[in-house]
Amino acid sequence: MKVWTETIKEIDGNREKQAGVQVEPASYTAYLIDNNPDEKERLRKAVIICPGGGYRFVSPREAEPIALQYLAMGYHAFVLSYSVAPSRFPQALEELAWLTAHIRRHAKEWKIQKDGIVVSGFSAGGHLAGSLGAFWNQEWLAKAVCAENEEIKPNGMILCYPVVTAGEYCHRGSVENLLGERAGEKKALDEFSLELQVGAHTPKTFLWHTVTDQTVPVQNSLLLASALVQSGVNLEMHLYPVGAHGLSLANEETAVGQANRVEPQCQNWIELAGIWMKNL
Repeated sequence: MKVWTETIKEIDGNREKQAGVQVEPASYTAYLIDNNPDEKERLRKAVIICPGGGYRFVSPREAEPIALQYLAMGYHAFVLSYSVAPSRFPQALEELAWLTAHIRRHAKEWKIQKDGIVVSGFSAGGHLAGSLGAFWNQEWLAKAVCAENEEIKPNGMILCYPVVTAGEYCHRGSVENLLGERAGEKKALDEFSLELQVGAHTPKTFLWHTVTDQTVPVQNSLLLASALVQSGVNLEMHLYPVGAHGLSLANEETAVGQANRVEPQCQNWIELAGIWMKNL
């Protein structure tokens, strides 16, 4: 296996201009499986993981532990440590778009299926991943990362208890951290609300949430699911009857000592996502 971390330098200027302050540069960590000698040219699907953190930080609980699970299922993995507050929209989205194009451009070298690149996000990271699914076809986004729209297009999305809406059921902290002074503007709030932005162009989606999530209400996923179905997007959705927010793998490995983050009923989501990727 090859593992490395690289700073995303190409769009640093945008970060500093938007934030007006010096912030940590975005980076990604790649986890690539080595092919055995009998299948040197095997191509694998890849997943880009966007951890949560309310656009305030990037949660390690939803980073490498998730990547290792995908590796065990035979997929390459990338973890994006994207820009958070005081950086504002669309800085993090540009970083995800850039990374998607970067992976696609290195697909032959890294033994990746060009049409098998999936974005996966947790909580606010789910909003980020979903935003790429909503905005990949926009000229302004492709131009910002010096790519063609098809280069930044994800082939699928795996969204885990995602932040979706700026409406009644919003996670206010994510809205304020991402939009800053624009958090009271209707245009910005509509742009944030993925249920208003997805359409027939949005890629195939795997979505899960817990009904008892008290931080990001399940209505976020319900609103998104309704919009996707209305647009004819292929959707697999799982609602679990119990579980707190931020479960990650819902086991002891990612609970970091917090008992409410261990939920056996939810632990099969990663297996289901792996099967979904196989059939992508």
